[in-house]
Amino acid sequence: MGKVIVGMTISVDGYAADRHGSAGPLYPDLADLRDTDYMEAMINETGAVLMGRRAFEMADPDWYVGNYELQVPIFVLTHEPPSVPPKQDEHLTFTFVTDGLESAVAQATQAAGDGAVLVIGGVTFARAVLRAGLADELRIDVMPVLLGAGWRLFDDI
Repeated sequence: MGKVIVGMTISVDGYAADRHGSAGPLYPDLADLRDTDYMEAMINETGAVLMGRRAFEMADPDWYVGNYELQVPIFVLTHEPPSVPPKQDEHLTFTFVTDGLESAVAQATQAAGDGAVLVIGGVTFARAVLRAGLADELRIDVMPVLLGAGWRLFDDI
């Protein structure tokens, strides 16, 4: 089975989100990142994605099929699945997990097979996975940005 990887981008001064909870200032050139060897390697090793409901709702649910870099099964931890299921195809499927983080990780790991489970989302979701001891690997990218205040990844861990 593959490993569970929490990936997080932080500022030079250690913040994973600004004071409003947005990670946007950390990605001024996100479009440039999409065509890099780094992203290609990440895409190739990922067998499933695990994200929280807030991360899922950052895009139109029907946008993921054919547009999202990671065309793999996606597991969304939520209290309640959406009333209208998003578009899916043979590569990208959605499973809305309502019975807890451990169950979501187990289901994503099973679906990933030998591939990695990539944990996507904000600092709160990443902290929950780390706090529960469910991550096998932590990848931190440091962007040359100073935020000065905000949400730190390692607070309360």
